[in-house]
Amino acid sequence: MVSFENTEIAFASKSNRDLNRAYRLFKLMGYPSLVNMGSGVLNMAMKMNLPVKGIVKRTIFRQFCGGETILECDSTIEELNKFNVGTILDYSVEGMLDKEDFTDTVNELISTIIRANGEKAIPYAVFKVTGLANFNLLKRVNDENAEISEADRKALDLVIERIDTICAKAHEFGVPVFIDAEESWIQDIIDRICAEMMRKYNREQSIVFNTVQMYRHDRLQFLKDSIKEAKEQGYNYGVKLVRGAYMEKERARAEEHGYPSPIQPDKAATDRDYDLALEHVVQHIDYCKLCAGTHNEESSAFLAELLEKYNLEKDDRRIYFAQLLGMSDHISYNLSYEGYNVAKYVPYGPVKEVIPYLMRRAEENTSVAGQTGRELSLIMKEKKRRRRSSKPTPRR
Repeated sequence: MVSFENTEIAFASKSNRDLNRAYRLFKLMGYPSLVNMGSGVLNMAMKMNLPVKGIVKRTIFRQFCGGETILECDSTIEELNKFNVGTILDYSVEGMLDKEDFTDTVNELISTIIRANGEKAIPYAVFKVTGLANFNLLKRVNDENAEISEADRKALDLVIERIDTICAKAHEFGVPVFIDAEESWIQDIIDRICAEMMRKYNREQSIVFNTVQMYRHDRLQFLKDSIKEAKEQGYNYGVKLVRGAYMEKERARAEEHGYPSPIQPDKAATDRDYDLALEHVVQHIDYCKLCAGTHNEESSAFLAELLEKYNLEKDDRRIYFAQLLGMSDHISYNLSYEGYNVAKYVPYGPVKEVIPYLMRRAEENTSVAGQTGRELSLIMKEKKRRRRSSKPTPRR
């Protein structure tokens, strides 16, 4: 039975200074009003070109990002690898609008694949379709039965071409690539493109992975149908299972537009479907690959139990656990210590461009029940352990 209680293992890579910085940061994140105010002030300061980059880079950026470039991420990659934790380089620039930006993003994503080529320490690449396409275009073409203009059809063809370029390079180098999930009102088109790329590139092994958000009540059946289709059509299915990241936005939009919310009725339903999805994939692992992207201790322990239940090795290369850099080290490092395959998402990009990502991390730690408190309690436990261990043994 894997345990996540050992903070000495969890924070083995962290100096006292690292722990103190993380403690102060998570302490601040415990105040939602402060996070909201800070987000607004930071965005305004960056737009006005005020000299705040250094402060951001030394604090929240350092906690949750690997660097501004792939090269700057090298020290993070090496440090994680010392503890047998892999790196998933995540180019986290968002909100680009023109073709030149999309072309630059394609080239950057190909650079992450080239960096991962032959590198055991970098088991996956990843991208978001909204980094390669206009959001409003995706929204207009999401419904496959809707009539779309010729201009939108041509624009969509260009988006698919960009995605195909990335997946082709991933296939050439044998580097699996995740296509991240996004809002439900653009997810159908993403799912269709994913399926198209899988049919093309997953004949020998799972190169292209779709991401399935289990906080949606329809995703367990979607997952089962997708695996069934892959088996029938003769290709392998790659999946990254997550709970989801847009719950409040999803519910608000459903209420505003008067349609049923796609989100599960409660957390228990999400947890149930997530674990059912884990077992379904493991049951079909002969033609699937799985990455369990979760910060949930119970689901992580459950997947470890599934490996034993189905007589799979802890280090079976078809199954990975993954968490975000700067969060849930007690899960990542304890799993790795026990011999499981683990990787960290390592976001990177120019500080100004990754501000939206950093603000989401701050808001997530504020809004997810218990997240900030859990991180703080673990850090405090380790700080206390280190103080005790540094004291001289009393004389008898």
